[in-house]
Amino acid sequence: MENAEPFSSSTAPLTWHDFLERMRHPSASEFVKAIKSFIVSFSNNPPDPEKDSASVQEFLANMEAAFRAHPLWAGRSEEELDSAGEGLEKYIMTKLFTRVFATHPDDVKVDDQLYEKLALVQQFIRPENLDIQPTYQNETSWLLAQKELQKINIYKAPRDKLVCILSCCKVINNLLLNASVAANENPPGADEFLPVLIYVTIKANPPQLHSNLLYIQRYRRESRLVGEAAYFFTNMLSAEAFIMNIDGKALSMDEMEFQKNMESAQTLIYGLSGDYDGGESVSEPRQVKSHENSSVAVESTTDGANSKDQQQVNKIPSISDLENKGASTLMKEERGIEEFRKFPYLYSRTGDLTVGDVEELLNSYKQLVVKYVSLAKSIQSRNEGESLGKGKVDDVRIERGSDGVFTGDSESTEVVSRVEDTVES
Repeated sequence: MENAEPFSSSTAPLTWHDFLERMRHPSASEFVKAIKSFIVSFSNNPPDPEKDSASVQEFLANMEAAFRAHPLWAGRSEEELDSAGEGLEKYIMTKLFTRVFATHPDDVKVDDQLYEKLALVQQFIRPENLDIQPTYQNETSWLLAQKELQKINIYKAPRDKLVCILSCCKVINNLLLNASVAANENPPGADEFLPVLIYVTIKANPPQLHSNLLYIQRYRRESRLVGEAAYFFTNMLSAEAFIMNIDGKALSMDEMEFQKNMESAQTLIYGLSGDYDGGESVSEPRQVKSHENSSVAVESTTDGANSKDQQQVNKIPSISDLENKGASTLMKEERGIEEFRKFPYLYSRTGDLTVGDVEELLNSYKQLVVKYVSLAKSIQSRNEGESLGKGKVDDVRIERGSDGVFTGDSESTEVVSRVEDTVES
């Protein structure tokens, strides 16, 4: 494969800052005016992916030709002229990003479908399902490739997004090459590379993958999407196409087994039991008769003069009720699965974890246990109290930090400490 030298530095800060500095030069005022005018006119036009792509490509080509003829770049090397083009592309597309990225409803729909499908498949797929030879299986090291791919949504410039794909692919390529050398086998080719890329992509499940690939296709300067970058990008497009059409046959398994695995994965993700039918809402009051041994109902009156047959009662939710209600809500929400993105270890397998993850996982586990046991105790106490006509039902919440890790207030932290002291003693 041809080496793509322009990608030797991923974000090229010097290139970017050099471009901005040159645009501040008085002689570049016409360039600045043309760039601003293009951005304004482009933003005012109704979205049309094909026309938008052609418009950007044409503008970039014309401006780069103008750069070459301008005194600011007189006598500059081909590399410096190429850097100016990179700077221009990054500036233009950063400004137009919200206007062109994932704005078409069809693209957004495919993003959501792809993300949810990957979230399910990654629960049960193994390297063997993609006929990856044992010689090349290295899930721990593949984590490096996954992390590179997961960075793709951080950036706005097409080149920077493409670099994430290139970095992911290079990690895979190097690992395959090292494995072949160690096993004294022939150098790996596309037949060995693509299955690993598919597996890594499934495990990484980068957000808005479809829109990111379309964005690169449409707005990366066509003359630069060549060589190694084009090769790896084409492989990523092939990986996406494979995943979109994935079924039992593609994973070397019976179709019934595939569907069963998908259903099991859905059950795991949504936290539902196989026979769960959604249950009934426990938040709305309903009419009930008086029961001598009732421990789940409390009287609720609008005023003291209402007769008993008009009294309403609220069922106090059990932990199972709360879990089922929340799961039912997630199932009904079109993008409910996104709630799980906040929990980085939910989709991990044993081989994905590193020693450095242990401390965070242990702390999260301790807080989760304390929160769950405290919640159970609170509901039990309130059920007992309400059956005697004492107290009232309050909202019960489990607080969670912005990173998806359960937060520990002072009381929880104290309980954890006491539990740990008991275990240690």
